[in-house]
Amino acid sequence: MEFKRPLAYRARPASFDQIVGQDHIVGPHGIVRKMIKNGNMFSLILYGPPGIGKTTIAEAVGHVYGLRTYKFNASTDRKSELVEIIKESKNYGAILIVDEIHRMNKDIQDYLLPHVEAGDVIIIGLTTNNPYHSVNPAVRSRTHVLKLKPIRPSDIVMRLKQVEAEFKDELTATLEEDVYDYIATAANNEIRSAINQLELINMAHPGETVTRDMAKDLLLQPSLALDKDEDNYYNILSAFQKSIRGSDVDAALHYLARLIAMEDLPSILRRMSVIAFEDVGLANPQIVSRMDACVNACERVGFPEARIPLAMLVVDMCLSPKSNSAASAIDAALKDVMEGKTPKIPNHIINVANFEDKDPYKYPHDYDDALVYQQYMPKELFDKIYYQAKQTGRYERALDERNQLIKKVLKKDKSSR
Repeated sequence: MEFKRPLAYRARPASFDQIVGQDHIVGPHGIVRKMIKNGNMFSLILYGPPGIGKTTIAEAVGHVYGLRTYKFNASTDRKSELVEIIKESKNYGAILIVDEIHRMNKDIQDYLLPHVEAGDVIIIGLTTNNPYHSVNPAVRSRTHVLKLKPIRPSDIVMRLKQVEAEFKDELTATLEEDVYDYIATAANNEIRSAINQLELINMAHPGETVTRDMAKDLLLQPSLALDKDEDNYYNILSAFQKSIRGSDVDAALHYLARLIAMEDLPSILRRMSVIAFEDVGLANPQIVSRMDACVNACERVGFPEARIPLAMLVVDMCLSPKSNSAASAIDAALKDVMEGKTPKIPNHIINVANFEDKDPYKYPHDYDDALVYQQYMPKELFDKIYYQAKQTGRYERALDERNQLIKKVLKKDKSSR
């Protein structure tokens, strides 16, 4: 029997034109394609969920740019391997693909970064974690961060047909058009998974015409769309959340029924978890523990019984008071941070004391009601207010009353000093 590597491995694009769904990076006007066209290349970090093209883009950059490409896993590979790569690349330059770059330890980082600055090697870091939170600032400051977009089902269909054309002698099954849509949706936005499913169908039905039912029986995946519109599933999820946010219990139950008919319990639970925090929020925080109970019950009993705890929680969410104050507050704070508003932290709340300290840290528990005035916010943002309470629920009204009391006590404490 002839040994063959998986089709998804062999079909990995070698050119930018074969990469779908990431035009903002490698499309005709994408930033990476423009850099290479102008004879330049800058170290990058590519981040996004698994299976959407990070490694593919990194390898295609090396192929198109014409540089030798090396791979290094920051989690499992040793520094000695990196030393050999740098030795080999020092005279002619190279691209180093660093997988799991968020796991790079300080010893490897200290060795690698001078070579990046000297231009001995261009690094392309890959991570599923947000690099602004997970990658060492010393690494991040020497790279350009690019976020990959979720792959649309239509992009996956396009890539499946490209692969069929490239491997036509091997992929002899004829797929009915709705089979492509089924694979694309069932692949959960992962091109690699979709190609694996295409390969499996051809292994099971070589030379045959494959219907949607045949594909469903083989792949053992639930149907995630009730029509041929690849956006239909996401439209229903959106309508479901907006109906709960708008407190229309009957509309929400209608869209829940359509989602249940698609048999995708994990997606329903993920979306409802988001709704609990984003839309109900501090107006009724008990909904979060009820959401956890619903998740446990649904995972324990599965469909069809899971429809009952789902319906109970949807009714509860719909008729609950709503507040997005916490989401709005963190979004406002993140906006400032992403715009570079990260001034110096006040000295007295830094763990390590230094000669700049003028006011020692006051331990709140040593004071009445654990309240004592001192400055926590950087002075450049001293009057900034992110959290704006809403009055829709008793719990948040109580929080707001507490917040106003705290401010009043601290203001009085400040003026007495």
